[in-house]
Amino acid sequence: MTARLGLLGLLLAVSLALAPFAGGLPAGDAGDFVLVQLRLPRVLVGALVGCTLALAGASFQTIFRNPLATPSTAGTTAGAALGALSAFAFGVGQEHPWGLVGFAFLGAALASALTGAAAARGRLRDDDVLLVGIAVTLAVSALTTGLQAAADEGALAAAARWSLGRLPQVGFEGVLLLAPLVALSAAVQLAHARPLTALLLGEERASSQGVAVSRVRVLVLGGAALGVAAAVAWCGPIAFVGLLVPNAVRLGFGGAPRLLLPASALAGASFLVGCDLLARLALPGRELPVGVITAALGAPALVALIVRRRR
Repeated sequence: MTARLGLLGLLLAVSLALAPFAGGLPAGDAGDFVLVQLRLPRVLVGALVGCTLALAGASFQTIFRNPLATPSTAGTTAGAALGALSAFAFGVGQEHPWGLVGFAFLGAALASALTGAAAARGRLRDDDVLLVGIAVTLAVSALTTGLQAAADEGALAAAARWSLGRLPQVGFEGVLLLAPLVALSAAVQLAHARPLTALLLGEERASSQGVAVSRVRVLVLGGAALGVAAAVAWCGPIAFVGLLVPNAVRLGFGGAPRLLLPASALAGASFLVGCDLLARLALPGRELPVGVITAALGAPALVALIVRRRR
């Protein structure tokens, strides 16, 4: 298994090395600018966002013991989006990135807390907890729509561009913003791989092994919410990464968190870099939002997972 993790790390390194040069570069100083100020930051932000979304998806699937659980179906992404759009409505857009992340984290944490509280009651089946998460997502999405309707034209236009889910960057501001938050988020989740393994056997069994179930749930969901909030605040909502990647990784690594979590992080980084490359090259002279690519791949995968789970 360690060798497989090494292969995923090698795949990520190759992706980061080759993606900035794909599609060619202009000659001279223009090529240097495109490479250093546009392509490299874009690829690094894609890797950071893909890493945090896939890792959060693996953590949510473990916490809720459901392969369909993700930040999107648990309400976390919708909460982060509501927080970020609130920041736009209050005039705290990407001119104030830390304020934007703060608003997004508040929304993500509150939405995650609602779903986590339902899971903590212990009276609901795993599928019922997921339905609670979907209900939270729908409610928060309704608030988001109302907020967009009430926003002024300038804020609405900025929010519309942001909501497409895009990775283009100019300079390394996004990398410097995301890197410490993604690192902190990943550290919290990876540090709890062992108690998460115990949770797979059920809360009562985990408690009998000395696991503080409530504390682990709060820390893991909070750590994941921080990473998701940072990613959503800076790049907009990018769907299905947290669903697709962990389920694909589980086929090769199994469901043990000590392998699933780091493998999902590495694979998610490579996956989103590849999706963004496809978005950049699919239409000559034009670019698709990367969220369009991930949605196109993720929607049929979701249907396949539901059918497989029912069987």
